[in-house]
Amino acid sequence: MKIPDTVRRIVSLVPSLTESVAATVPEALVGATDWCSHPAGLDVARVKGTKNPDLAAIRRLRPDVVLANAEENRAPDIEALRESGIAVWVTRIETLEEAFASLDRMFRLACRTGRPGWLDAAEQAWRAPVEGPRRTAIVPIWRRPWMVVGRDTFTGDVLRNLGVDNLYAGHGERYPKIPLPELVERRPDLVVLPDEPYAFSETDGPECFPGLACALVSGRLLTWYGPSLVQAPEILRRALG
Repeated sequence: MKIPDTVRRIVSLVPSLTESVAATVPEALVGATDWCSHPAGLDVARVKGTKNPDLAAIRRLRPDVVLANAEENRAPDIEALRESGIAVWVTRIETLEEAFASLDRMFRLACRTGRPGWLDAAEQAWRAPVEGPRRTAIVPIWRRPWMVVGRDTFTGDVLRNLGVDNLYAGHGERYPKIPLPELVERRPDLVVLPDEPYAFSETDGPECFPGLACALVSGRLLTWYGPSLVQAPEILRRALG
């Protein structure tokens, strides 16, 4: 299905893309998932989750385009929407550079609007050189069982651009399950604990890594590609210490 030359109705199935559209062409955003929490007070139709979208509800919204992501959304849902005659734009983002390029294409070609100013600001914010020695890290994203960030992830590339190298970047899986004793034995310089998808906090997570430096960070700043990229480098540098 071809995207029309003028796009007036957009449904987003990705929280960070929802925030991106809301910050750029808010009048066009008509639907988003239940997980789309930014911007605060977003008043659009909700179409359930990223993994279980309500396809009938999406069809009723009559979108000119649906925005999706290859990792966050299921291929069968994307194909079902396309088979019903709805244009679906699918992003695939594993690095910062891919995020900048993909968002530029999405706005120009899928949303039929100009490049947003916040995207220029985000690229500029990430041009600052890394200061100090590089450090190693593990990045748990779940416990019971313990899971960490592995290969080819946006999160890993964000940290790499901040001078922090993921010890599991060479693992065969993107989000491997690793026993806690092995994580502790790796002795990283940092244990990076985001507050999503698992909500690590001062009282839930650091106690499992005695003797290791733990950094509690915003999962949104670490994993979302959108307007949050403007402030992410400064805030994450402070949180990582």
